[in-house]
Amino acid sequence: MPRTARLDAPGVLHHVIIRGIERRKIFRNNKDREDFIERLEVLCPGTQTTCYAGAFVSNHAHFLFRTGTEPLSGLMRRLLTGYVIGFNHRHGRSGQLFQNRYKSIICQEGTYLRELVRYIHLNPIRAGMVQTLDELKSYKYCGHSSLMGKTEREWQDTDYVLGYFGKSKTEAREEYEAFVKEGVSQGRRKELTGGGLIRSLGGWTGARDALEGGVHVMSEDISLDGRDMIWIA
Repeated sequence: MPRTARLDAPGVLHHVIIRGIERRKIFRNNKDREDFIERLEVLCPGTQTTCYAGAFVSNHAHFLFRTGTEPLSGLMRRLLTGYVIGFNHRHGRSGQLFQNRYKSIICQEGTYLRELVRYIHLNPIRAGMVQTLDELKSYKYCGHSSLMGKTEREWQDTDYVLGYFGKSKTEAREEYEAFVKEGVSQGRRKELTGGGLIRSLGGWTGARDALEGGVHVMSEDISLDGRDMIWIA
């Protein structure tokens, strides 16, 4: 079967979700999370990929990336393949770690960036990793701690996100924190994770039309054993 057009280009905003096979843990401890972060510290600058948000829980992770000089598929192949090798070595295991494909959803920036940053950063609360917003502020494996100035991650662009909330950093953090607090009661939102996708969109024309209309579009999946599987939902 021929490959479909790759919905990827420099500057495109992607909500990326990775999950463990059979809902198993992909991060057993903080050493695993640190290993993943160290890989991001190298690969994001190396591919000029910008990260605006991220959250690690036990069996999945979310990220909000803007692609740079290398397609998202290249970044994810290098990131996940390297991580699996390290994870298997540390834990004396072999075989597949991730669910067959990562999910990538192209997002309209103006409409969804704020919403996605909030949704992604509330993941540790929804997953029970932390219990309160005060705990989330200090949870170093979530981009919220960077936006609140508690954790420094050079590969996460906090200034760009805070620019959506205020002119000064102090004002922006206050507005951002209030915005996140409002989202605690919203729970899991299918429209932000692919549950409300418009189907059968063809190539860049369909993607462009959907983005202009404020619709999320499933853009690309890739298998983790080196076989590209690009498709349009």
